[in-house]
Amino acid sequence: MMGNQGNQQPIYILKEGTQRTKGRSAQNNNILAAKAVAEAVRSTLGPKGMDKMLVDSMGDVVITNDGATILKEIDVAHPAAKMIIEVSKTQESEVGDGTTTSVVLAGALLQKAEDLIEDVHPTIITQGYRLALDKALEVVRGIAQPIKADDMQTLLRIAKTSMASKGASAYSEVLADVTVRAVTAVSEKDHDGKITVDKDAIKVEKKTGGSVQDTELVLGVILDKERAHSRMPKLVKDAKVALLNAALEIKKTEVDANIEITEPSQFQAFLDEEEKTLRRFVDAVKATGANVLFTQKGIDDLAQHFLAKENIFAVKSVSEKDMKKLARATGAKVVSNVKELTASDLGAAGSVEQRKIGDDELTFVTECPTAKAVSIMVRGGTEHVIDEVERTLDDAIGVVTTALKDGWLVVGAGAPEIEVALQLRRYAASVGGREQLAIEAFADAVEVIPRTLAENAGLDAINVLVDLRSAHEKGQKNAGINLDSGKVEDMSKYFVLEPLRVKTQALQSATEVATMILRIDDVIAAKEFSAPKGGGGGEDF
Repeated sequence: MMGNQGNQQPIYILKEGTQRTKGRSAQNNNILAAKAVAEAVRSTLGPKGMDKMLVDSMGDVVITNDGATILKEIDVAHPAAKMIIEVSKTQESEVGDGTTTSVVLAGALLQKAEDLIEDVHPTIITQGYRLALDKALEVVRGIAQPIKADDMQTLLRIAKTSMASKGASAYSEVLADVTVRAVTAVSEKDHDGKITVDKDAIKVEKKTGGSVQDTELVLGVILDKERAHSRMPKLVKDAKVALLNAALEIKKTEVDANIEITEPSQFQAFLDEEEKTLRRFVDAVKATGANVLFTQKGIDDLAQHFLAKENIFAVKSVSEKDMKKLARATGAKVVSNVKELTASDLGAAGSVEQRKIGDDELTFVTECPTAKAVSIMVRGGTEHVIDEVERTLDDAIGVVTTALKDGWLVVGAGAPEIEVALQLRRYAASVGGREQLAIEAFADAVEVIPRTLAENAGLDAINVLVDLRSAHEKGQKNAGINLDSGKVEDMSKYFVLEPLRVKTQALQSATEVATMILRIDDVIAAKEFSAPKGGGGGEDF
């Protein structure tokens, strides 16, 4: 509303009911919301972190300590809180792990900025944060070590480190082995000699029953489908696999057509013709030498009967995603017309078998000589256990993929963060000015990671931080927290290893979102949106 001089009518600029928060209170509100999100996942960080039980409006329960999953499930209204959640999504899609780290870091950067805002303008703080980020990335890259693509031992250790903070960590031996074998199986070298990994080529199939120990890797594809006809063979050895994106059915006419039949013999001729057409479809498949058929579309009952007579194992209504995986696993080409199918389009698999797992019949396509698609069959006592194993595998596949692609790793357990903080404090003095305060605040914020790791393990965080700092000042770059003994030790001896990009991505996204939130000094919210009332604490979502 503009001023109301004399008897003039007031002029409304913003729609009635619009809420506007300006200046310091807008910044405080946004920082408060962001801190609340960070606080919600903070207790899940690290091997000693706790889990969260999330219950949605339908009463479905999720038990996890995967940061990205928690933040995805929480229904958040505040726009600044949504921005923080975006950080975890970026981290998840880019690296696959370190989601809690990135969010906790963003919250700490904002908390430290809040203490400075009284004396230092937000623009100066954001400039200081950007300088600090550049220096931090330089420091982390400086302490990174190279990984060789064929160093399976190191890749296993990276997978185990990722799993250490998950509920399924007790099974990390089995799961790490499965993860590394899966990722290396689907990895390829491109024309530049760089390693590429298509994570979509790894399929995770879940079935309740057995123990997590029974989780197995199949060099091929597992389909949650059974053969089309009970008289088809249950097992085909040395399978020649045909992939069709066509229906083995008589097409219905596009327009309404009436077929006039004036005598019974015509009707019989009509049925015979239908039968001949289906017969021709099956003969075309058989002529190529195929003994296994997967199709995206349907198969007529009569065609199923003919296929069974020819001893062809057929599966219908396979999803497009699975068809692509089958093509990658067997080397077959997906053909859209039965008549076009030739022997050169077929793929190979050592075995195609229908197996009963729990109550379900599944089709296993295995022993593929050139398998560039693999499946992981996850087992476990309950659905919640299986779901958490799947999330654990998802993160582990992410870090092993990242490590293979980039070829660099750092030691974890809070070591890189302490090294960054130490170097930043030295660097701050050389920068001077008010930016120096922001760089020091950034250094304090980065230490939130080792501090939280210690707190979650029930250790005295202050003592641990003092020990860590003194170890790093003596030049022990790999000194981190041994959360089992509570002592500060060289964590490379315990093989606590993480891909470099987990750290660099977390630092970058956390800084970007923190500087973006700090630069907001005016929140204009439409009438439909009412900002949540109340103060801090994790419950204000």
